[in-house]
Amino acid sequence: MSKFKLSYNNKVKNIIFILVIFLSFSISYSKTQKKQYYPERNKQWERESPDRSGFIPLKLKDAVDFAMLNEYSGSRDMRVEILKSFSREPYINIVGPTKKRGGPAGVILKGGYIVSEWGDINRVDMTFSVTKSYLSTIAGLAVDLGLIKDVNDKLAEYVWDGTFEGEHNSGITWDNLLTQSSDWSGILFGKKDWADRPPLEGGLDDWRMREFNTPGSVFKYNDVRVNVLSYSLLQVWRRPLPVILKEKIMDPIGASRSWRWFGYSNSWINVDGIKVQSVSGGGHSGGGIFINTLDHARFGLLYLRNGNWAGKQLISKEWIKNVQNPSAANPGYGYMWWLNSGGGRKMEGVPPSVYYAAGFGGNYILIDYANDIVIVTRWLEPSKLGDFLRIFYRSFK
Repeated sequence: MSKFKLSYNNKVKNIIFILVIFLSFSISYSKTQKKQYYPERNKQWERESPDRSGFIPLKLKDAVDFAMLNEYSGSRDMRVEILKSFSREPYINIVGPTKKRGGPAGVILKGGYIVSEWGDINRVDMTFSVTKSYLSTIAGLAVDLGLIKDVNDKLAEYVWDGTFEGEHNSGITWDNLLTQSSDWSGILFGKKDWADRPPLEGGLDDWRMREFNTPGSVFKYNDVRVNVLSYSLLQVWRRPLPVILKEKIMDPIGASRSWRWFGYSNSWINVDGIKVQSVSGGGHSGGGIFINTLDHARFGLLYLRNGNWAGKQLISKEWIKNVQNPSAANPGYGYMWWLNSGGGRKMEGVPPSVYYAAGFGGNYILIDYANDIVIVTRWLEPSKLGDFLRIFYRSFK
């Protein structure tokens, strides 16, 4: 046999050998890769052991035990707790539904699978300002569909019933409302903006006669102004916001039928000849979203997957990115989601990329892209959130 034939045969053998090795590696690699998991409606949410998911089981248990032992210290009767916690506010009253709460509950997802859970995760409870992150989603859907052309548009261009009249209010944009920096002034459904979480100093006259801040310049957590956003979105959609949320988000992600979104007894308005309730963005005066832990987890998983659910883009990636942009007035706050990248609520020992929805009484949905994790925790003492998360992150292998 000639040297040429020997050389050619050796090359062929080498190529075949390399192809066999490559194919073997590809098959082995593909077996280790999991298809992204999404829990199906009315089916058992699949679990995976902490050990297999990359956790040290005993240390993960430490985090869960910590959450169970550090229940929110307030009354379980939320009507009593609201009136007590906000008693310094003038004219505080409850005009929306309330519900006695359960005990601590939570769930941790890794790769979409449940790796740990505690408490009654099927119990429906109030969720207070976590509702704001759902409301932000309604705004995002409106932007995606072109109902809102630009978040920097002024509200007066969309809502012309007097809500945004005047030199100050007429300058407010969607961005200002979404970042809680509008300083909107007025009365909505009997609630005065200045009476909601007033400053620690001064009195009625000081609060009522305050100087206005330029929209976008000063962050102020204020439920009346959040409800102005909800009311404005209702004017844009011309349909009940809970219906929009159900059709566009909650049904497609397989949520239960047990969640509810309430407004106030006096927040019913006429929309094209139909009586519709303008829902609230929290439970400060009652109302807001009442929901179980697992439905919160589905919502969190949608955000973890950049708005995509099992191949269907429910809300744009652009909006998911936008909610995480630090606002000029508060670097720790985006579009009604809290950011761990800066601001006064930054938690040391927790990845700066983490962002979260937060509600009164210790209700949280946390999103961690880097580690493919969603954490939902209910009724955790708010001052203990950072400690809980630091214990949790020490449970990684």
